Amino acid sequence: MTNFSAGAEGAGFLRSQDDPGSAWANVVLLLVWLAALAVAFLPFAFNTSPWDAVTLRVPGNQGNWWHFLAGAPAFLAFPMVWLRLRALFSSQMSTATGRRVLWIVAGLSMCGTTLVELPFLLHLAGTSDWQRFVVLGLGFGVMIASGVLLLLRRKRIPPTRACIVGLTTAYLANMALILTVYAGARGNFSSRSGWFVAMVIVWPMAVEVIWTFAQSFKGRARSITAAP
Repeated sequence: MTNFSAGAEGAGFLRSQDDPGSAWANVVLLLVWLAALAVAFLPFAFNTSPWDAVTLRVPGNQGNWWHFLAGAPAFLAFPMVWLRLRALFSSQMSTATGRRVLWIVAGLSMCGTTLVELPFLLHLAGTSDWQRFVVLGLGFGVMIASGVLLLLRRKRIPPTRACIVGLTTAYLANMALILTVYAGARGNFSSRSGWFVAMVIVWPMAVEVIWTFAQSFKGRARSITAAP
């Protein structure tokens, strides 16, 4: 029975238990997500922060549903900071109930990002063709690629780490959109500091997602090599 279980796990039929990973990596990623937490309240463009967007305090009194949905995913930083702190200081990274809630939050965020993409999909955003292509390609591309890989590799990724990938994917899909849309916004650094901070922190986030998927395939490759 023991040998059968080990073989099944090696072949990718069982998920491993949650592993918080190395302490230094968790510290670095905690700092990254703390910066993301600051981005939620820093001006992204035209002295307007994601917090201003979700509270509809947009210049010219133009705040509407699009601004709300575009700004809301920035607050995914809150549960991510919580997960990073638990990885550092708790013996249990998450509970089943907590993961369900976080998956619902990630799913709602992705639905919101999809709605934000609609004006670009329907040629209603007034952007150039290259902006439209980048917005749609990155936004939908990140969600589809990560979603498919999570579905295919779900048995090889620990549950909390899969949840982290889901939340990070939702965050990156939204950030890819607004970083592109507001790339050419006018103003000095102080009026769009959030954009510059976000442009830096999305890279380590993306690296973590790629690393997680790479590890799942690496485990599969080891099992194949070890097979008689």
